Amino acid sequence: MSLDTATANDVPFLDLSDPNFSMDSAEARAARAQSWYARTPYGLAVLRYEEMSKLLKNRKLRQGSYAWPEKNGVTDGLFHQFWRTAVINYEGPDHARLRRLHNPGFSPRLIDGLVPRFQALANELIDAFIDRGECDFVAEFAEPYAARVISILLGIPESEWKTIASWSSAVGLALTVTIRDDLDEIEKALAGLYGYADDLIADRTANPGDDFTTKLVQAARDESTITHDELRTALAHAIFAGMDTTRNQLSLALTTFIDHPDQWKLLAQRPELGRAAVEEVMRVAPTVTWVTREALEDFEFQGVHIAKGTTVHLLNGLAGTDDTDGAEVSFDITAERRPQLGFGGGMHHCLGHFVARSDMSEALHLLAQRLTSPRRLPGDRWLPDSGNTGPSVLPIAFTPGACAGSTPT
Repeated sequence: MSLDTATANDVPFLDLSDPNFSMDSAEARAARAQSWYARTPYGLAVLRYEEMSKLLKNRKLRQGSYAWPEKNGVTDGLFHQFWRTAVINYEGPDHARLRRLHNPGFSPRLIDGLVPRFQALANELIDAFIDRGECDFVAEFAEPYAARVISILLGIPESEWKTIASWSSAVGLALTVTIRDDLDEIEKALAGLYGYADDLIADRTANPGDDFTTKLVQAARDESTITHDELRTALAHAIFAGMDTTRNQLSLALTTFIDHPDQWKLLAQRPELGRAAVEEVMRVAPTVTWVTREALEDFEFQGVHIAKGTTVHLLNGLAGTDDTDGAEVSFDITAERRPQLGFGGGMHHCLGHFVARSDMSEALHLLAQRLTSPRRLPGDRWLPDSGNTGPSVLPIAFTPGACAGSTPT
């Protein structure tokens, strides 16, 4: 079968450009049951786990998100410049060069040393609302936690978290299908992030510390292989991506556990399951609902001709719960699973995966111990389910549980 000649009767069609499209819809699940792929307004969407895991590592595909601005009518301006110089959108030697410069700032040893600070931060935030028995989880925990974690990693004052969170939230709107509607807000936020990055570069050049920013600035100076635009984009991207995705994923984690109270209780009793909880949540409710690739050449894959230039969306939001091959997909943080694909794969595997796994696992097991029987309250609001998703407002109620530092029985 050729993708170029496929008709609506051959394969399903999913309108990923529709802000109302949902990965959890009956339409999406029916498409996955019918076929491993679907047609979209952008090109091709991969719906099943096996095909997604293979195509993530296929060298005939390049990172496709580089073209996201143009596909949405954004052909110039600050976001266009930012996106073009982000490491995620580079290929070949340039991509390897920038990843190599980033690596020291994301080393497991560096992140392991920050775990006590992640734990203290989580308890501090919980302490501020636990006696009330309710909170807006996004505003009072997920957002400040994510913003202050990235502040700790970059070596910037935690007191500035509200500013960087505001910028990051606005830039995050660029990764939804409503990007054109929010472009003015996105550009203003990027101007703020770029100015902040310039100040950080100047400060760490004069006053080096033991943090991600210093390591990146020193690597740039020592290797002389990164432009100023690439360096400031690297810092702006680290702030935005580290805050935005962690905030969304933590909030999605809580909503998932609210729907599975037995698993929440189990996590409270067995904090060593924190890392498994992160993997399981990212499998069933990922904030990054798709990963984008673009065909570098014409090629055949499982009987389908994929033409050069075709945009291929790998729908992580469907692949994680794919049961068409008989896989058990019910939510269970103790189950042995095939690897979840939320951090991508191949040469574009997420640079910050280790810090994300670490900070979220610490937060989740402490939340499970201290917030008993969480439940939703009216008034939640959500980002579109196409692109990067999650709640923007999440009111919850709960029964106060263990005090900080105690162990539940």
